[in-house]
Amino acid sequence: MVGHEEPTPGRRPQTRTGGAVSADVAMPEAEAVAPTAVPATSGRRRLWRRSEPAPPTAPSSQVVDLDIDPSDPILAFLQSALGPVDVSSLPPYSPAANELKQSGIEVVVPLVSSGELVGVVALGPRLSERGYSRDDRRLLESLARYAAPALRLGQLVREQEEEARSLQRLESELQVAQLIQQQFLPHQLPELGGWHVAAFYRPARTVGGDFYDVVDLGDGRVMVVTGDVTDKGVPAALVMASTHALLRSSAHSGSPGQVLQRVNELLIPQIPQNMFVTCLVMMIDLTTGRTQFANAGHNLPYLRRDGVVSQLRARGMPLGLMSGSEYEEDEVVIEPGDLLLLYSDGITEQHDDNGQMFGFGRTEALMEAPGDGEALVDRCVAALTAFSGSMEQEDDVTLVALEYRTRQAPRLLETFSVPSVAGNEREVMRRVMAAAEPHLVGARLDALGTAVSETAMNAIEHGNEERPEVSVDVEVHVSEIELSVSISDHGYGGPVVEAAVPDIDLKLAGLQTPRGWGLFLVERMVDRVYERSEGKRHTVYLAMDVGDDAGTANEETREGNR
Repeated sequence: MVGHEEPTPGRRPQTRTGGAVSADVAMPEAEAVAPTAVPATSGRRRLWRRSEPAPPTAPSSQVVDLDIDPSDPILAFLQSALGPVDVSSLPPYSPAANELKQSGIEVVVPLVSSGELVGVVALGPRLSERGYSRDDRRLLESLARYAAPALRLGQLVREQEEEARSLQRLESELQVAQLIQQQFLPHQLPELGGWHVAAFYRPARTVGGDFYDVVDLGDGRVMVVTGDVTDKGVPAALVMASTHALLRSSAHSGSPGQVLQRVNELLIPQIPQNMFVTCLVMMIDLTTGRTQFANAGHNLPYLRRDGVVSQLRARGMPLGLMSGSEYEEDEVVIEPGDLLLLYSDGITEQHDDNGQMFGFGRTEALMEAPGDGEALVDRCVAALTAFSGSMEQEDDVTLVALEYRTRQAPRLLETFSVPSVAGNEREVMRRVMAAAEPHLVGARLDALGTAVSETAMNAIEHGNEERPEVSVDVEVHVSEIELSVSISDHGYGGPVVEAAVPDIDLKLAGLQTPRGWGLFLVERMVDRVYERSEGKRHTVYLAMDVGDDAGTANEETREGNR
């Protein structure tokens, strides 16, 4: 049903398709004919009083607020009327008709365009106190025939202008949300020693709810995350950003299941109703391949080993649904040559022109084909595009492939121990550089030597508190991609000081000590540094990439960190 608003100056008649209709009814009044009749109004009641003759007053109008329900019979009555209608002839069981009568309206003129009631002109009593004549009615009917199309055209123009403004506002909001979302997606995938990461992300709309991340845990492990927020657009992007931030802040809170538990409890108070997040968390030891994982309702990842594809299973409720949820954990050892695929349901649930879904079978078949992670991602995207045909992308598509590239086991070059005596750091540096010299040269060998000396001195002075009977243990390993040095102490000096950014002004002001400056230097001398503690044994690992491009690539990395 259609509701209406009368064409008063500066107002647009309303057209509604549901709910109550609010109409402002204009009541133009005819010229006063009797010179002794002067109107005085109070509210919606009209009072007349006798007075001295006065000049005729100009026609005027007032607005009557009128709510017309779409089911009110007055609408059908007026749409079928052939001309002006006396209010007294309107259906008596119509609430709107009764309200018109109470407002003092005598005649209503339907405005009909192309068979559709687009408005009503309502008139009160003439100032002359005489009724509306036949000529008056013919004039009103003629005016209505011209006014109705013009009124409808104005309504359409206003609707299009409002729609254009709404679309412009929405586009601006989406652009802002897209900029926010892009800050939470990795700008560059990390190089993880013998591991290679390939990823692809494409939202279904300007802003989507899928996300992925690779977080360095600082102890030789990384946390790999993929997730999917229900719904699309701005709300999904905002929930995605919040979930991403919570995952990063919780990365060091324990195992994958404990991380998901913490994020779930923090997310529940802030997530909108009827929204939730599926999420997969994997923690991978880059040296041993030991991988722990937990799953909050996300798609099961695929593992390809020697051409055989399997799924890694762990159960858990999506994030944001139920407080107190627990998340099952499992683990697997990823071996050289293995390939992992993490993905969202945007690929498995995509439909073709015949309504068929891409499904898990096609995804698994893509995993079985030979090739590295980059080739797998490209193959998945091409297959999904060909399968979709003319169908629009229905959901965000996220693919993350992790490949443990085939390599020989690291070879031990040197192992030795020195007493914790000041000055022995020079002996450690000499022996490590001698072992590393065939694999590193020039400035990179010197940088490793400096880093080893600083680390050994810290182990002697701080870790073992210069106790000669306690040794500092050193091992040097090399593979085809990296040379690593491990320096271990026995932790008598307590926890290691976090590397501070040196600030001369703060030091001179007594607000910063030089302790920790050596660690800051070490982090910038080598390609990777990470630590491990087992009981009182504390080990620092220093790694330098080897190979033709290692020097250039890592000089650029260190330059970017300055």
